[in-house]
Amino acid sequence: MPLSAQDVRNKFWRFRILVVGRANAGKTTLLQKVCNTTENPEIFDGKWNKINADVVKSSVDRGEHEINNELVFRSNPRFVFHDSCGFEAGGEDEFKNMKRFVSERASTRNLNERIHAIWYCIPMDEYHRAITVAEEKFFSECDTDNVPVIAVFTKFDALSAVALGELRRTLGLTRKDILERTPERVEEIFADANVWGRLRETRHPPKNYVRLAKMNMDETDCGPLLECTTGALGDEALQMLLISTQQTNLELCTTYAVKKTALAYIKRASHWSMQVLKDECILMQKEIAKWFPHTGVMTKLGTLWTLLMLVGSLA
Repeated sequence: MPLSAQDVRNKFWRFRILVVGRANAGKTTLLQKVCNTTENPEIFDGKWNKINADVVKSSVDRGEHEINNELVFRSNPRFVFHDSCGFEAGGEDEFKNMKRFVSERASTRNLNERIHAIWYCIPMDEYHRAITVAEEKFFSECDTDNVPVIAVFTKFDALSAVALGELRRTLGLTRKDILERTPERVEEIFADANVWGRLRETRHPPKNYVRLAKMNMDETDCGPLLECTTGALGDEALQMLLISTQQTNLELCTTYAVKKTALAYIKRASHWSMQVLKDECILMQKEIAKWFPHTGVMTKLGTLWTLLMLVGSLA
C-alpha cells in the first residue's frame, strides 16, 4: 500500500538532491540560496559522522567531493545535498562511481537514503561550450530511473552581457534601442546555442530546465528551481516532502495548497448543507496546513470561511 503524503513527510523528513556540474558552475551559491544562507555547508559521511572541513577543503576548492558525503546547511538541515565527484573533468573512475551512486540511490528500498531529484548545473558564461563531453556522457549513459533531472542554466545573466556588447557595436542604435533589444537578443543567443534542444535529444534527457541569473544578488532566489522540481516530481507525497522542506517560497506552498487541497473541497461543496460545509472547512484547514509547515496556520472558522470563498471565486 503506497504511503500517503503525510506519512512520507512524517517518516522521511529529509529531501535529498544530487547536484552535478563542473567547477565554477555556481553550485555552492545555488545551494546557499535554496537554504537561505551565506554559510558553507557542513559535511558528513554516510554514517552521519561530521567531517572536518579542513580535511576536505582542497577538494572542495577544486569542485570535487566524495559523492556519498552529505552536504547540509545549518539553516535548513532537512535538505541533504550530494555533489558529483569530479567526473565532469573527464575522470572515467569518477563517472563510474557517480553512475553507480545514481543507480543505487534511485532505487534503494531505504527511502531515507533515496535521492529525490538531480540538479545538473550548466553555466551559461561558457555558452559556446555549454554541452561538453561530460554532459553528453551523463545524459546518454546515466539512467536515473524515476528520479527527475532538472537542467539548471546558471549564470544566465552572462548572456545579457554578450547581447549588450553585440548591440553596442551595431551602428545607429541609441542607448534606449540597445536596452530595449537586449532581452530579445538574449533569447536569440540562447536559441542559437541550442543547448536545451541538444539535451532533449539525448537518450536520458532532463525532465525540464530553469534559467537562473544574478544569484549573487540579495534580492534573487531559487523560486523557479523549486517550482520546476516540485512539478517534475509528479508524486504528491514527494511534492509535499519538498514543499515542507523548503522554507523560502510561500507562494509555492500556496499554489499547491489551492491546487491539491482547496479546489478538491470546492468541487464537492455544492452538494453540502451549510452545517456540512462548515465542518468540511475545519477538515480543509487541517489539510491546507500540511502545505505550510513553517508558518502559523489560521484556526478561526470565520477566517477559513473567508478563505474558502476567496479560493472559490478564483476557481
